[in-house]
Amino acid sequence: MVMQLPFGWLQNYKKRIMAISVDTIYQRVLTLANKEQRGYVTPQEFNLLANQAQMSIFESYFYAKNQRNRTEEDRTNEVDEENLDELLDRKLSPFSSIGAVTGGTTFLTQITIDGVVRDVFQVGMVLSGNEPCQKVNVFEAQRLKNSARHMATTAGRAPIYTDSRTDGNDIQVYAGDVAPETSGVDAEYFVAPRVVEWAYVVVGANKKALYNSNASVDFDLHRSEEDNLVYNILTLAGIVMNKVGLAQTATQMSSADQQIQKI
Repeated sequence: MVMQLPFGWLQNYKKRIMAISVDTIYQRVLTLANKEQRGYVTPQEFNLLANQAQMSIFESYFYAKNQRNRTEEDRTNEVDEENLDELLDRKLSPFSSIGAVTGGTTFLTQITIDGVVRDVFQVGMVLSGNEPCQKVNVFEAQRLKNSARHMATTAGRAPIYTDSRTDGNDIQVYAGDVAPETSGVDAEYFVAPRVVEWAYVVVGANKKALYNSNASVDFDLHRSEEDNLVYNILTLAGIVMNKVGLAQTATQMSSADQQIQKI
């Protein structure tokens, strides 16, 4: 059962973001790749490169999230439409859901999102009674357990958790007691994007590939990633086709776009 959190972005931005059309991205890639006769990207090549580009962008969110969490100790729940950190949360929102931690110790391996059972890609924050838990190492946890006064500080709004040293268990959560919690523990689970596919049917004497929207699978990424997808796919295509100029052009376009975003 999915639990709704009463705070922050997970409550405010659980709305699903409209997918990016796989055909739109493919047509842009073809247009730029064919410019100055730099080559043609086949549907098969595009699908392979598109999925690699999507996963590369998706995985970068977790590095950015980790860096943000380390540099922003005092985050607020205020919404700012111009806040890039808020945009990162929106980008991850379609891939996340809250689910139970079995017995308070074991993470789920699958989670249901939008009615579909998906494999868990990554685990985010851990919660005890709706309160986010702070992670500590096993030595710090042991030090706290040896002090009733310190353990008392983990009750209410300051629970902690640590990696479990018991086979088959993932974590141990403490919330005001030296005994680890066995219920009421949840976690934020992330799933990977779906496999992208530009599907087609072959038509005509020249066996032209005609886009088949019914069998295609769009990108799951946030719409703000359209340019990144195009540039990343073009860079990979330039490498595959041994077109140095194409790869360099795509890299330059990507760098210019990133500079604009930093202004």
